[in-house]
Amino acid sequence: MGFMQEKRVLVTGVRNKWSISWHCALSLHREGAQIAFSVRSDREKEDTLKLIQGTDLEPTPIFLCDATKPEEVARSMEEVGACFEGRLDGLLHSMAFAKREDLSGEYLTTSQDGFALAMDVSVYTLLALSQAARPLMQAAGGGSIVTLTYLGSERVIPGYNIMGVCKAALESSVRYLAYDLGADNIRVNAVSAGPIKTLSAQGIAGFSGMLGQVAERSPLRRRIEADEVGDAAAFLLSGLARGITGEVLYVDAGYNIMGL
Repeated sequence: MGFMQEKRVLVTGVRNKWSISWHCALSLHREGAQIAFSVRSDREKEDTLKLIQGTDLEPTPIFLCDATKPEEVARSMEEVGACFEGRLDGLLHSMAFAKREDLSGEYLTTSQDGFALAMDVSVYTLLALSQAARPLMQAAGGGSIVTLTYLGSERVIPGYNIMGVCKAALESSVRYLAYDLGADNIRVNAVSAGPIKTLSAQGIAGFSGMLGQVAERSPLRRRIEADEVGDAAAFLLSGLARGITGEVLYVDAGYNIMGL
């Protein structure tokens, strides 16, 4: 019996076996949670189906939802409710996007449409999904929402650019949502993961240097693995973290405490 036994959790943002959200799903499943996936396109649905094929996650429901579109969020959350008997205990938000040209050079050169796109996908989707999930979590007597962030929200990471600004807005949203939803016994937190090799990370200039720096300078003298982030997210989504909300939990081998 795991600490997520009989909990219903919607996991967003899975793209491939390197996705942090995939490892979050594995941790949640290991602890007994009932999982459903939300993906943006038919292609991502096919990729996720291939990913779970032959694993003990099969069959797992997969819902289509472009979370930047309110009508799709509303429709898909109705489908999630039907799948989970009108209740939802947890939501993992793992959505971020920026144009490649806005992840190199100077932040100063970010275009207006690039700024708006990055904020819409990386930040507003948390608000939209939380709003739609609220009635299902109220029906469950409460719930937990977890999103993924990075140290670039509070420190300048050359090349991270617009995503650093988005993560700062995301962390602020976590605090405001935690306040708004607290009366419903719904908690909202973030996991700030150290740099991990994912498909999205490859688009960040100097990413390999980030990996090396963490391994060299963090107190644990090593890099972080995706399953460590998955375990932390599962903890925050569980009743073990019932007194924690509005927080950012660092899973980065302690790198964030260093002054170097």
